Amino acid sequence: MSYSAASQVAARQLEFFENRKVLVAGELADTFPVELSQTASSVTIFTTNFGYARRMSAHTAIRTVFGAEFSDDADIDMILLYWPKAKAEAEYLLAMLLAKFGPETEICVVGENRSGVRSIEKMFASYGAVTKYDSARRCSFYWGRCEQAPSTFEIKDWFRSYPLSIAGTELTIRSLPGVFSHGEFDQGSKLLLETLPSLRGRVLDFGCGAGVIGAVMKTKNPSIELELCDISALAIASAEETFRVNQLEATFTATDVFAALKGPYDYLISNPPFHAGLKTFYAATEDFIAKAPQYLRQDGQLIIVANSFLRYPPLIEESLGNCETTAKNNKFSIYAAKK
Repeated sequence: MSYSAASQVAARQLEFFENRKVLVAGELADTFPVELSQTASSVTIFTTNFGYARRMSAHTAIRTVFGAEFSDDADIDMILLYWPKAKAEAEYLLAMLLAKFGPETEICVVGENRSGVRSIEKMFASYGAVTKYDSARRCSFYWGRCEQAPSTFEIKDWFRSYPLSIAGTELTIRSLPGVFSHGEFDQGSKLLLETLPSLRGRVLDFGCGAGVIGAVMKTKNPSIELELCDISALAIASAEETFRVNQLEATFTATDVFAALKGPYDYLISNPPFHAGLKTFYAATEDFIAKAPQYLRQDGQLIIVANSFLRYPPLIEESLGNCETTAKNNKFSIYAAKK
């Protein structure tokens, strides 16, 4: 895998990491930490992305930790933060990691300028000072040292709550920073929930985000055996919290498409992701659609909502042999197909 622009800039600054015990976190998708391990004393990756954790766990030179919160014991004296796509997620990661590793921890921050990496200058002010050391490939690289760390970090303080009245249900949605529908309700999901049929049997909410679709489905169809999945540990934690506060039950699985799932299901239901960072991303949804027949029972049904400009109907027809547009508005379409 070729390095991202951010990793290429970080690779220009290897002297910052010589003989350091480095924790890498944030919006990282390449294998730069493996190269970094040749310079640093040790390298640990903390990622909220199940797919990335799964890939990097094969590299024995580094340690990979997956989760919504870094709670493992680790000897760390430097953090390399790849600026995430959501500013609130950067705030979350900084508060969590600096509370754990404390004053004197050094930090390097790298990211694309258009993603808002310059915000680190103000965001880090309460912890210490940061200085820009490099700017190339439309990215910036900062170094700083934590002088004043948070005394504690409580993940419960980072959930945002909002009430939701949709499809005849009244719910409270809880979400962490960086999670789809964080603090607001997606209009594609609204159209999906207003047009879903009655459900039975085993149901998968694929790419569950904060658990909005799943919570409504379970409330309206209490007898279903519901599983919610997502590639993001922050999403899984959010969905679990949404179900807890609404006194609903389901199974929650972190996975990369079907990697950790066991079919068959009666329904595969999704508002699938199509943004990864700042780039449009279809691969996961294409894989989900292509493999759907392997995870559906006979007469099982795939139902998804998508922006109407996305060319999903031909993919669904190729996979399942049929595709019906069951509803649409000026922006979104609902596609359904039976096995």
